[in-house]
Amino acid sequence: MKVYQTNEIKNIALLGNDGAGKTTLTEALLFESGIIKRRGRITAKNTVSDYFPVEQEYGYSVFSTVYHVEWNNKKLNIIDCPGSDDFVGAAMTALNVTDTAVLLLNGQYGPEVGTQNHFRYTEKLGKPVIFLVNQLDHEKCDYDNVLEQLTNIYGSKVVPVQYPLETGPNFHELIDVLLMKKYSWGPDGGAPTIEEIPASEMDKAMEMHKALVEAAAEHDETLMEKFFETESLTEDEMREGIRKGLAARGMFPVFCVCAGKDMGVRRLMEFLGNVVPFVDEMPPVHNTRGEVIEPKADGPTSLFFFKTAVEPHIGGVQYFKVMSGKVHEGDDLTNADRGSKERMAQLFVCAGANRTPVEELRAGDIGCTVKLKDVKTGNTLNGKDCENRFNFIKYPNPKYSRAIKPVNEADVEKMMAILNRMREEDPTWVVEQSKELKQTIVYGQGEFHLRTLKWRLENNEKLMVKYDEPKIPYRETITKAARADYRHKKQSGGAGQFGEVHLIVEPYYEGMPMPDTYKFNGQEFKMNVKGQEEIPLEWGGKLVFINSVVGGAIDTRFMPAILKGIMSRMEQGPLTGSYARDVRVIIYDGKMHPVDSNEISFMLAGRNAFSEAFKNAGPKILEPIYDVEVFVPSDKMGDVMSDLQGRRGMIMGMSSESGYEKLVAKVPLKEMSNYSTSLSSLTGGRASFIMKFASYELVPGDVQDKLMKEFEASQDKDE
Repeated sequence: MKVYQTNEIKNIALLGNDGAGKTTLTEALLFESGIIKRRGRITAKNTVSDYFPVEQEYGYSVFSTVYHVEWNNKKLNIIDCPGSDDFVGAAMTALNVTDTAVLLLNGQYGPEVGTQNHFRYTEKLGKPVIFLVNQLDHEKCDYDNVLEQLTNIYGSKVVPVQYPLETGPNFHELIDVLLMKKYSWGPDGGAPTIEEIPASEMDKAMEMHKALVEAAAEHDETLMEKFFETESLTEDEMREGIRKGLAARGMFPVFCVCAGKDMGVRRLMEFLGNVVPFVDEMPPVHNTRGEVIEPKADGPTSLFFFKTAVEPHIGGVQYFKVMSGKVHEGDDLTNADRGSKERMAQLFVCAGANRTPVEELRAGDIGCTVKLKDVKTGNTLNGKDCENRFNFIKYPNPKYSRAIKPVNEADVEKMMAILNRMREEDPTWVVEQSKELKQTIVYGQGEFHLRTLKWRLENNEKLMVKYDEPKIPYRETITKAARADYRHKKQSGGAGQFGEVHLIVEPYYEGMPMPDTYKFNGQEFKMNVKGQEEIPLEWGGKLVFINSVVGGAIDTRFMPAILKGIMSRMEQGPLTGSYARDVRVIIYDGKMHPVDSNEISFMLAGRNAFSEAFKNAGPKILEPIYDVEVFVPSDKMGDVMSDLQGRRGMIMGMSSESGYEKLVAKVPLKEMSNYSTSLSSLTGGRASFIMKFASYELVPGDVQDKLMKEFEASQDKDE
C-alpha cells in the first residue's frame, strides 16, 4: 500500500442514530473501494463493523470500527460509531481524532434523538457536518419532509446537494445539483449511469443549484465577488467554496444514498475525496502544555493512542493517530505518560478486524499496532527530543450506576482486573471501590451500557456477576449548638486510663465568627480560643476543631488524640452511619490524671462526648442533589416534567434548543437510579439527559424518618 502524505489524508467520523444504516453504509464504502470483495449483512453476522460477539448478540454497534478506503489517490480514514447514546464515548473519541462528521439519517424518520445528540457534540468540537439521508427506498421515506425538518432545526445552513426523483421501493434516480447531472442505477446499484437533467426537473435543479452556489461563495471574498458579477461558479470554485464553508461550519450539505442497494455510495466517496477538508486544513490540536502541534510529516514523531480493542487470539489491538512526524515499523518510542520504552514491531491500517501491514504512516494518518507492553488508551508515544502529551478528549459524566459483585465472593480480585482492562476499551465505564458505601460501583451512560458490561463479563470472561442498586452516599450534619462531657475511667490493675472532655458542637459555615459565649440550661460558657484547626474532609465539607481549654485542664499534647476520636465518629454518623460534615467542635474544659491519663483515654473521651453532643444538636441527613438537563421533544414535555416532579425534582428552567426542549431540574440522586430506562419508555427513546453533582441538601422529614428506621433495622439484623 502506498504511503499517503498529510495532504492526501482525510479523517471522517460516521455518526447517526441507531438504525440509520451506518454498518450497511460501511460495507458499501469498503466494497466500492475494493477493500472487501462482497458486502456483508447484519443479519448474516458477517459485516466488517459489528464483529464482536456482543454486537452480534444485540444486533447493533457497541464499539466504534476504524477502517479506511482509498479513492482517487486519497486515503479516507473513517470511524463508524455506535448510534446509541449509551456508547457516546466512542463517538466523542472519534470526533476528537477526525476532522469531519458524516451524520447519517434514516429516511423514514429524519432527525432523531441520536442525530441531535451527535450534532451537539460536533458543535462543541467545531467539526464540519455533512448530512446523509439513507434508506431512500423505504416506503415511508419522505425526502422533502426530512429536508424540511433539518432546515427547521439547523436553519438556512442546511443546503441540499442532491435530491431523489422518487422515494420508496422505486428509488433508483437522483439529481446532483453540484454537478448538475442525473444519476441512475440498475437493481444491483454500483456504478451509476450519468445523464443530463431532464427538462421536467431543470427549473427545480437550477433553483437548488443557485442556492448551493450562493452558499459556496459566502465563505470566500473572491468567490463572492465573482458570484455577484456572473451568478455562477466553476465546479472547482464551488468545491473550494464548499470546503471553506464546511470547515467554518457555515454550511451543512445534504447528500442522498441507499446503502442497502449500493446507490449513491461512489458519488459520496467522490465528494468526500474532493471536497471534505484535509487533515492540514483544520485547526491543529494543542498538547497539554498548550503548544500547537501541527500535523507535519517533517516534525518530531508523536502518536496519540485513542482506542484499545481486546480481540480473541490476539489480545490488545491499539489504535493511534500520528499527531506529527512519521512512524516506521521497528521504531523505538517513549511513552510520555508512563516513562516506558516501546517498539512498534508491526504497523497496520485497518478495516474492522481485517488489518493490512504497512511500513510507514505519516502525520494525520490513523493506524493500529499489536503487542505493545504498557500502552493504555489516552497515552502518547514520542520519538527522540519530543515531549508531547495529549488529553483533549473530554467524556460526559456517567448517568447510570450499579453496585456489582461476583456471584462467587472469591472472584473479587479477578473481577476488578477484568473491569480495569475493559475500561481501556471504553473510558466511559467508570469503576469505583467505595470505602464509604462498602460496594464496588460501576458507572455508565445508561442501562444498556451496563447490561453490555455484564454480558461481556459473563459470556467472554465466564465470570458470573450480579447487580444491585447502589447505596446513596448520604451525609449527616447538625442544625444547632449542643454541649456534652464525657469521662473515660478504667482501673484494672497497674496503670489505669483516665480522660475527661467537655465540648460544644455547632453547625459550621464558611466565614462564621470565632466562638464567644454560649448558653445551655441557663448556664453561660465563655470561650477563650487558644488554637483552631480546619480540616477539609475528603468526602466534602469541613470539621473545624477549636482548643479553648484554660488553666491547663487538658494538656495540649492530648488534643490530637481528642481530634482523632472525633474524626472516627465523623466517619460514622449516628443517624445512618454516613459521613458527617460541616461541624465546629470547641473543646473548652476537661480533667487529667497525673498518672493514668494517656492518648487512648482522651481519644475515647473525645469520641463519646462528641457522639452525645451530635445527637442533641438537631442532627439532619443530607442527600446528594444533581443538576439534570433533559433534551425532550416538545410533544413529550408535559410527561417528562410531571415524571421529574414525581421524583422530588425541582424544575429550574426551560428553553428551546435546535428543535428540542431543554428542561433543567435539580433532582435527588436517590430518585435517579432508573431514570434512563424510564425516560426512554416515556418518550419512545427520543429524549436524552445529562447529570452532574450539584450539592448536598437536607432531606425532607418523612424521608429522614424512613432512612433512620431502615438503618436501625439493618443494625439489628447485623447484630
